[in-house]
Amino acid sequence: MRKFLFAIMLAVSFNCLQAEPYWLGADVSGTSMLEKLGVKLYNVAGEERDNFTLMKELGMNAIRLRVWVNPKDGLCSPEDVAQMAERAHRLGLEIMIDFHYSDYWADPGKQFIPKQWETMSYEEMKAALAEHTRHTLSLIKQRGIDVRWVQIGNETTNGFLWPMGNAHENMEHYAGLTQAGYLAAKEVYPATTCIVHVDCGSDIYRYINIFDGLKRYGAQWDMIGMSVYPYWDQKEHLTASDEETLNKVIANIRTLHALYDTPLMIVETGYDVTHPEEGRDFMQRLITLSRDNTDGACRGVFYWAPEAEGPYPLGAFKDHRPTVILDPFNSTR
Repeated sequence: MRKFLFAIMLAVSFNCLQAEPYWLGADVSGTSMLEKLGVKLYNVAGEERDNFTLMKELGMNAIRLRVWVNPKDGLCSPEDVAQMAERAHRLGLEIMIDFHYSDYWADPGKQFIPKQWETMSYEEMKAALAEHTRHTLSLIKQRGIDVRWVQIGNETTNGFLWPMGNAHENMEHYAGLTQAGYLAAKEVYPATTCIVHVDCGSDIYRYINIFDGLKRYGAQWDMIGMSVYPYWDQKEHLTASDEETLNKVIANIRTLHALYDTPLMIVETGYDVTHPEEGRDFMQRLITLSRDNTDGACRGVFYWAPEAEGPYPLGAFKDHRPTVILDPFNSTR
């Protein structure tokens, strides 16, 4: 009996050791563009680093990469993304692929149909979306790389592939297109986690609208993806402070987990880089509370384009070096 109990204890201990880590990562999809422009990045000591190595040194354990269907300059094309995925994989970083299903940026305010798909019927577009998904993921798989997460659309608060998949005008088509992407991703990577991503994690109602609609029409997802940006929340008068954004996000994670029995991940976040100390404090609280105060519902946090500078206000670099905003992302702490 003692040997039996000892064996059980060993098994439990092993399982605990093998528990999935809390994922702390970054979307560095702009890496190939920066390199094409000749931009150099450095660590805090002033030593030159490529972006993937820099994220690894900052303590991150995962990378997110967007993919466009047929971009004019080839950046973030399936081939470009496969090459970046291989660079991340060589460093031991886990990979999330974010399908925009557009030739360029897709977000709640714009979800443009790729040029080559513009005249397609609904059934033809489902087939094209599925083929693009399979093709992209197959390019990555051929390199011997696993893809842990696949986003079926980017910030699809209002659906995607407008007007065909506008969630407010035709939720059934949006759900059908989402399901086509889900099934295609599973064909290539059966164990991958498929994410449906909505913006503004402080607003529960846009999440309920999307996920009730997907559920109504039989679409599948494995994880809910959130964007959390206190900067935009306050600009749009959705919250009055960083603290209000944080409190609402944590409450909404718990609520959505209870409603849909689905894990969540903060797949995008960022902070005003001109206030790095406040940004560091917000990120520390966001990571700590989402990890420790959601009963395991939230599985990680990804910073969006930390290396970005210039017109974009929510990067985390100054003079091509990381600021203290990224300190809390050191997953070894």
